Amino acid sequence: MNRDLYQEPLVSRYTSVEMQTIFSERSKFTTWRRCWVALAEAQHEMGLDDLVTRAMVDELKKHVDDIDFELAAQKEKEIRHDVMAHVYAYGQQCPLAEPIIHLGATSQFVGCNTDLLLQKQALGLIKKALLTVIANLSAFCRKHKGLVTLGYTHYQPAQPTTVGKRHTIYLQDLLMDLEAIEWLEGQIKARGAKGTVGTQATFLELFKGDQQKVRQLDELVAKKLGFSLLFPVTGQTYTRKLDCKTAETLAGIATSAHKFAVDLRLLSNLKVQEEPFEKNQVGSSAMAYKRNPMRSERMTGLARKLMGLVPNFYATYANQWFERTLDDSAIRRMDIPQAFLLGDAILRLYMNITSDMVVYPKQIEKLLRQELPFMATEKILMAAVRKGASRQEMHEVVKQHSVAAGKMVKEEGGDNDLLVRLAADERLPFSLAELEELMANPAEFAGRAEAQTEELLAEEVEPRLERYRHLLEGAMDSSLKV
Repeated sequence: MNRDLYQEPLVSRYTSVEMQTIFSERSKFTTWRRCWVALAEAQHEMGLDDLVTRAMVDELKKHVDDIDFELAAQKEKEIRHDVMAHVYAYGQQCPLAEPIIHLGATSQFVGCNTDLLLQKQALGLIKKALLTVIANLSAFCRKHKGLVTLGYTHYQPAQPTTVGKRHTIYLQDLLMDLEAIEWLEGQIKARGAKGTVGTQATFLELFKGDQQKVRQLDELVAKKLGFSLLFPVTGQTYTRKLDCKTAETLAGIATSAHKFAVDLRLLSNLKVQEEPFEKNQVGSSAMAYKRNPMRSERMTGLARKLMGLVPNFYATYANQWFERTLDDSAIRRMDIPQAFLLGDAILRLYMNITSDMVVYPKQIEKLLRQELPFMATEKILMAAVRKGASRQEMHEVVKQHSVAAGKMVKEEGGDNDLLVRLAADERLPFSLAELEELMANPAEFAGRAEAQTEELLAEEVEPRLERYRHLLEGAMDSSLKV
């Protein structure tokens, strides 16, 4: 590492080697060569063997991986064209095949097809990581499906739910993200061999006007590159509309992660749930007691960055003049790798956090007990009516004491003594013991939370995980530098 130059934190701090490798120069330029091999081999097999011989194809294959990067860089500095610089470097290694490298193609033959291939690989890593998070959260939801906790609306105490049920909300969002990936996988198609502005004019000339052979060449090149589908029409490039959909999908994962991370930060403040905390981790340089939710905070920041990239993709697509304009080049070199690297970094954090989250049942119970008397008032009213009291009269009694108990908590810092106040009021037909019995089982206040958790896991989550078990068995390591 050169410490005198700026280093991209996404590479130096946050992302996996696997994702970095996909967007490396070596990966990009060896894929360019794969594209040239696929084109030459397809041309040979489609009847242009008088121009493109088997010996030429074999020579090209032999030198796919041994790129002379220095020679290519020197040539690019001279001619100011990266594709032709690499054509030149490839040709120096393949003197026999040099005349037919890039035959009939435009720069975007290698540029677009390579972009699509690398994005396809990168999306596979994202999908695997997302599935791992889903599996982690699924196990967490199952473990805590019956642990009753306060629900919150407006970040104010509301009806109880369960810890597991709360996390099914995050889980359901991630299932939507998985569906978006599955849809996107069907949209990533080969650009294929379309020629300079997408009309295949040069290939039509090579095949002496045989349109069927040109179509077959397009399909064969796509197949050799590993695509089952290809775009029927393109300009010079594949439509940048696809890039918008890719960015939206990745940003969708970021929004899901952001929501989870912020909630976990709030739960950490309440001391009811925390992210993992390593044995030798330092929370604060000054306050030694602190356990800051630093991974959740980092995930929030990275998610914010990824969500903010989406407008760039919209603007790039919207400014594609006719068949192509070059103002998409520089920004896509940055934004596409960054979008995937950010997605990778976010999901690595999400995997790590959900692999070993800490829950504090006693603190959960303490907060629940502080608020439960207020939430039990409707139940108290119903029980009083069953004893012959007037609901309206009882409602007024409960309201008066609820307001007084609230003032005790807020203004004097006292405990919630609502039940004591109600028991002491002769108008209410219950003793303190009877009132406490009415709220003895907090689960009664959580409705179908536990059942809903079980249903989501059984009906929605488990079938998905079973379908992708082959990916989960080789899932990415959730270890993380903190």
